[in-house]
Formats: sequence, structure tokens, C-alpha cells
Amino acid sequence: MHKVNFANLDLNLLRVLHCLLDEKHVSKAADRLHLSQPAVSRALARLRDSFNDPLLVRTAQGYALSARAESMQLELAEVLRSIDRMIAKPIFDPATDRGVIKMTGLDLELALYVPQLVQRMRKLAPFMHLETVRQELDSFSMLDKDDVQLSLSGLEPMTSGGNFHRVKLDTMPVVCLMDEGHPLTGSEMTAEDYASAPHGLVSITGRGPGSMDQVLEEVGLQREVVVRLSGFMSVADYCEGTDLVFTLPLRLAQRISAGRKLKMLPLPTALQRNPVAFYIYWHARHHHDPRLTWVRSQLLEITQELPRL
Repeated sequence: MHKVNFANLDLNLLRVLHCLLDEKHVSKAADRLHLSQPAVSRALARLRDSFNDPLLVRTAQGYALSARAESMQLELAEVLRSIDRMIAKPIFDPATDRGVIKMTGLDLELALYVPQLVQRMRKLAPFMHLETVRQELDSFSMLDKDDVQLSLSGLEPMTSGGNFHRVKLDTMPVVCLMDEGHPLTGSEMTAEDYASAPHGLVSITGRGPGSMDQVLEEVGLQREVVVRLSGFMSVADYCEGTDLVFTLPLRLAQRISAGRKLKMLPLPTALQRNPVAFYIYWHARHHHDPRLTWVRSQLLEITQELPRL
């Protein structure tokens, strides 16, 4: 078997070779490739050197393929078709796509947006599947490990190495949620009133202070957190009929308080900070994935149709 000098080969040369083997004529191959005849002649010389074979052999009737060229003509054509398929932009049609989307986030964060996504999927992408995955302590590591493709979060990654992309889905103020008969509902709440109340906190880690504890520290106050929950869905059960105060993003508080004997109050002015932002995150490996691009676009449309706060 002849050894091939791969150092001199590239994809363009293989395309020239394919055309030469088809046309069996340098000038005709040059016309078909929109190249000059000298350029194709130089390419043929390189190919002959690489394959250590004449490839095209002059005969009385013109050129003929060498035995080596004949043996690889069909295979070369298939190789080039395979390469074209590999580098071609994937064709994505949501109506026929059968892919699986894996997403993570806290329970109520997902509940705010994902049911509407499923409604759209059932109409526009009926064969696509969606799986929500229980969020670990670090949802960004889940993206990094490819356990999920999307993460809904209001947090920032602990490290930034250019591995994550995000788009903002929603912003909202933070409010206080409490029982409708709570003593603080009777008058305008001050920062001191807020700090002196017993508090509930939703924390996936189950440890450490919350963002409001840092805000209180800035104004020289401190609160007592007497209940920590790992998710939002049970907040109403712990809030209703007790003296606990939960501090939550507004849309979450609205969802939690619907049909319950609860009341929302604005944070005291001294404790108000920037609105909370929710993002959809994805790993760089999926940045150009057409399926995920479509899902992200649907989520953006969903949040743009929500009532303004």
C-alpha cells in the first residue's frame, strides 16, 4: 500500500481531487471549480506527491484514472459528502424535533415561567420533551457537567471563565409577605419594625445569611431568622396564621399568596435596593444549539407578555 503524505493534504485539495477524478481533465475541472488551469495543475502536482501516485494518466484518448484513483473515487465522494453534512448548519424544525431539554431552578421560579413554556411546546413542538431537574447547591456546576442545559436563577456564578451565557428574563421588586392579621399590617413598616419581626427565609443551601441580612447590616440592624425552607412552594403554609415575615420577589409573592389569607407589603424605604433579576443561563457548549436557542426565545416571549410590575 502506498503511503500518503498527509502533511500536504487539506480539504480544498481533496475537493480538487474529487473534481479531477470526475472530469478526468484539468481544464474542465478548473472551469467547474472556478479556478485557473495553472492553479488546478499545481494542485494536481501536490496530490500526486501526497499520494505517491499519478492519479490521472495521459492516454491517446485524453486522461484516464490510475488504479489507485479508481479505487478511491467513490469513497472520496462519500467522505466529502460526510464532511459537508458535518459542517452544514443543522436544520431545526420545532414541529418535528424530538429532542429533550433539561432545566433546573428553584420550584417556584420554574413555576412562574415553565408551565407557559410547556403550553407553547405542546402547540409548536409537540414531540419535544422537557425535564426539570432538582437543583443542586450549585446550579452552575450542573451546567458545567452537562447535567442540564438551562438554569433559571437570580444568582451569579462563583467563577467566571467565559463558560456561561445568560439572558435576563424578568426583573421585579422585593416585598414582604405575612399573615393578613400580622401586627405589621396595621401601619407603615419601618426598617426597625422589619428587623424586630421573626423571619422566614428560603435558602437552598440551608446556611449562611440572606441578601436582606446584608442590607440590614448596611443600616446597622439585624434580624432573627427562625425558619429556613429549601423551596418556595410551602412558604404560604408557614406564613399563614403565624407572625413570620418572608421577603420575596414580587411575582413569587403574588403566586404564593393567591387564595391565601396573606398580605404583601413593600419593604421599608431604607431597605429597598435594586430589583431582583432572573436569568436563564446556559453553557458555552450549547450557545449555538438551535433547539436551545428556540427554547430561550420562547421563554423571552413569555416573560415579555407578563404584566409589568
